[in-house]
Amino acid sequence: MKKILITGAGGFIGSFLVEEALKSGLQVWAGVRSTTNREYLRDERIAFIDLNFADKARLTEQLSDHAARFGRWDYIVHNAGVTKCLNPADFEKINYLYTRRLVESLLETRMIPEKFILMSSLSAAFPETAYGRSKRKAEQFLEMQTGFPFLIFRPTGVYGPRDKDYLLLLKTIKSGLDIAAGFTPQKLTFIYVKDLAKAVFLTLQSPVFRKTYSVADGDVYSDKEFTRIAKEVLGKKRVIQVHIPLFILKIASAMAEAFSRLSRKPSTLNRDKYKIVKRRDWTCDTSPLEQDSGFRATYRLPQGLQETVDWYRSNGWL
Repeated sequence: MKKILITGAGGFIGSFLVEEALKSGLQVWAGVRSTTNREYLRDERIAFIDLNFADKARLTEQLSDHAARFGRWDYIVHNAGVTKCLNPADFEKINYLYTRRLVESLLETRMIPEKFILMSSLSAAFPETAYGRSKRKAEQFLEMQTGFPFLIFRPTGVYGPRDKDYLLLLKTIKSGLDIAAGFTPQKLTFIYVKDLAKAVFLTLQSPVFRKTYSVADGDVYSDKEFTRIAKEVLGKKRVIQVHIPLFILKIASAMAEAFSRLSRKPSTLNRDKYKIVKRRDWTCDTSPLEQDSGFRATYRLPQGLQETVDWYRSNGWL
């Protein structure tokens, strides 16, 4: 039985990657911290490992010990990372430096897998934010590793059960408000979390290496189309549309970030997130992924949102 390590396994995307790996018949090692909530990692077949990315020497020692006891992992999906944090410098530390330490330790311990997938972001294609720059820097490091069998995934907006970011947006629409950033329409793309997991495991089985893939369901939506679909799924007939000028949103983002520092809790709205919301075009080309792996999205936005909302409601989130 082939073995796989999935880092960041306790998060939204990571938990679905673990489920897909189990369905694929792999022996799964979930990389999680000791403090990670394991609510969605209760399958008794899952083995756990707490890798110390903050200490390179300790990380290398952990990998050596693991290799001696269990052998190397055949596949690694490096999904660990942060999308919001109190200190912008933490983006580079966690998204780039921790990735670099993991790869260097794998090389030093000769635990190079058959394939290593970095879960990056479409934001890396537009490195206007600290988050996007940190992801792009991790990608560039991998690209410099001669012969290292990597693939880079750049998913667009990922939504689905267990996600809390789109939950906030759906709650706002359910309350009767459609808050739009600016007055110029946005072009948006999405990928349902189960489709993202499917794409990962299709590429693990493919013969391709050292490529970067944008991952989306293949459709492009305007921000108004998203609201219309969300209204239908939520059963909401009318909402009041409120356009917030970008300069006001910029001020609000700075204020929210300042408050988050005082409260010591990362805010969903911050200056980095403002730059993401400000961008009008989030389209991407998914044809390389489709051609190389045969991936086709099963879920389009209406179906995916319906399943997501049903889950939110059945779990008391909405």
